Amino acid sequence: MATSDRPHRPRRPRGKLAALVLAIAVNLVFLVVLIFSVTWQNRPPQSVTAELYAPPAKAPPAETPPPPPQPKPAPPPEPKPPEPKPPAPVPNVEKPAPQQADIAEKARQEAERKRKEKEQAERERKEAEAKKQEEKKQADLRERQQRDLANMRAQADREVEQRRQTEREAQMRAQAERESRERATQAASAALTRAQAEWIDRIRAKIKSNIILPPDIVGNPEARFDVVQLPTGEVIDVRLAKSSGVRAYDDAVQRAILKSSPLPRPAQAELFVRTLELRFRPQE
Repeated sequence: MATSDRPHRPRRPRGKLAALVLAIAVNLVFLVVLIFSVTWQNRPPQSVTAELYAPPAKAPPAETPPPPPQPKPAPPPEPKPPEPKPPAPVPNVEKPAPQQADIAEKARQEAERKRKEKEQAERERKEAEAKKQEEKKQADLRERQQRDLANMRAQADREVEQRRQTEREAQMRAQAERESRERATQAASAALTRAQAEWIDRIRAKIKSNIILPPDIVGNPEARFDVVQLPTGEVIDVRLAKSSGVRAYDDAVQRAILKSSPLPRPAQAELFVRTLELRFRPQE
């Protein structure tokens, strides 16, 4: 069997390697804890002396023991952060106690409430005054309208009364005129009637003067004749309208009428009547 010419390295002892790893881990944990405490607690760092051991050098041959490890110099201390400056002095203003602040706030709120109430009362007063003035204006307007309406009604009543008075006066005048005309008409008619009666009496008188009464007449019978004449009084026709019952008397009257032509004429032309109704009795 061939053998290598290399010299055999002696095996490292396992106990020293584990101690080295443990020492490094402890140092790392210590550093982390230190940094964490400095960062979060804001405390000035404290110098910590820690000995770090370098890993052991390669083991020499078995016959030569390794040199002892040299101590590692301690790391320089970290600089201290600058101390914060003291805050500027604040003026000595005494802060109100919580109770005083509440009292002041309540006083302010009360003053604000009173101010709003005053403003509300002022607005209500102004609105009430405006409403009162408007109501007064409306009342004055209604009163003026009612007064004007009353004046218009009074004027209309006066005009109606004047028209009625005028109508009454006109009616009275018309009535008086009618009555006067009626009286005049009646008077004229009466005068005409009287004149006609006088004219007819003259005609009957003339005819009676020409009647020859028969001797055997009994009583006072009436005979009525319709006599037609001309305006000159000439008789153109005689008709017996009603017999007296005595033929001799009727004939005597008829002969007398014809004998009396022309008959007497009226005093006024307007009194002339073409057909006369004449009545005769033997005892008249």
